[in-house]
Amino acid sequence: MNVLKTSPSSTLLAIAVLAASLVPNSVALRAAPAPTAKDIIARIQQHVGIPWQGETVDTFKAGDPNTPVTGVAVTMMATLDVLQRAAAANQNLIITHEPTFFDHLDRTEGLDSEKDPVYAAKRDFIKAHGLVVWRFHDYWHRRRPDGILTGMVKALGWQPYQSADAPMRFALPPTTLNALAGDIRRRLHAAAMRVVGPPDMQVTRIGFIPGAAPYDMHRRMLQSDAQVLVIGEAREWETVEYVADAVSARQDKALIIIGHIPSEQAGMDECAEWLRGFVPEVPVAFVPAADPFWAPK
Repeated sequence: MNVLKTSPSSTLLAIAVLAASLVPNSVALRAAPAPTAKDIIARIQQHVGIPWQGETVDTFKAGDPNTPVTGVAVTMMATLDVLQRAAAANQNLIITHEPTFFDHLDRTEGLDSEKDPVYAAKRDFIKAHGLVVWRFHDYWHRRRPDGILTGMVKALGWQPYQSADAPMRFALPPTTLNALAGDIRRRLHAAAMRVVGPPDMQVTRIGFIPGAAPYDMHRRMLQSDAQVLVIGEAREWETVEYVADAVSARQDKALIIIGHIPSEQAGMDECAEWLRGFVPEVPVAFVPAADPFWAPK
């Protein structure tokens, strides 16, 4: 009987080849370089569904875009509290819907020159923890359907009542203004909601404009057959006074002010879910911003 003889070197080579073939694909994937913040934003621009062009606030606000990403935190507002929670969870790319530095354009020249301590605390925390902050506002709203509105309608449970032609308008089952406001407060965890109008007013036609839309947009909705306008916030001498005067004139109008954060928060939860579809390499988490308002007992 002939016995096949092999050299020690060929035996070691065969073992190495066999071991490599047994390495799970997940291990190989983990060994791949992590995407940078700039890489992930480029994917967002490719997947959002509309051309990325013209001036926009959707830009990097802090940090180095070339930073390898360890995790993504998607939030309504990049408050210091949100940044602290993201850093503790090893999420170094923060995607925020609203400004980071207290100004729509995130201009910081005045804060720098004033040596503002609140701005400095936030800026220094971002730098110390190697965070990268990018805003996703304009194009998440421009997406069709609007990403914020989509998430909010789901959170409110209003999908069956949404108008196909006017997605900010809803025909709800008849209820009272007080019951409607209470249901919205519970669903959106709006701790300091404010309402203008008679509590026992019978309502069914609703206009919903999340965030801080301009007064003329609010007014046009109220000029329609909408009975109740639900918004995030407004100047009190504009939309609030307008509705108060409509009530005094015995017109069938009311206003529910949710607060800016709870009026758009679920829309960024929707964004996090959307991102997971094309950012598989790193964890993507929704980090809710706390509503800063509270009402005394």
